[in-house]
Amino acid sequence: MTDAQSGEPRPEPDWLTDNELAAWEPLAAMLVKLPPALDAQVQRDIGVNHFEYGVLANLAKASDRRLRLRELAARASGSLSRVSHAVKRLEQRGWVVREPTPDDSRYADVVLTDAGWAAGAAAAPGHVATVRRLVIDHLSATQLRYVRSICTRVVKQLDIDEVEQRRR
Repeated sequence: MTDAQSGEPRPEPDWLTDNELAAWEPLAAMLVKLPPALDAQVQRDIGVNHFEYGVLANLAKASDRRLRLRELAARASGSLSRVSHAVKRLEQRGWVVREPTPDDSRYADVVLTDAGWAAGAAAAPGHVATVRRLVIDHLSATQLRYVRSICTRVVKQLDIDEVEQRRR
């Protein structure tokens, strides 16, 4: 096998074993099918996508319902750019505002408004019901522990790769 651009030989890929493929394929299918199902629920309930709902939820959990944009991005598992765009859309609805960080005016905090709190609270029961119906209710306590462990490890590796990509 050769590289299409350089014509140099490429090493043979480390192909997935049958067992690895049997685990990967349903995970890949879930990664494709779950996000639109979660989007549909919050879109129906409050007119936003699941990522934007996650921004609201993270602000609702934060002290004083405020977070610096970079911290919000980390908690929402999104890039600074993606979170900034989501915040802009939520600002247009009056659900969040940007304010100078109290202890350092060089930075801005994103603050959840009362209207944003109400919107998130309106979507929360449907969101929890959807998460239960699609995921939680189909797993035992042991399986939930495995899911947590597996997902934590994969997200940690994704975070490491993201930092390495920015360095390049």
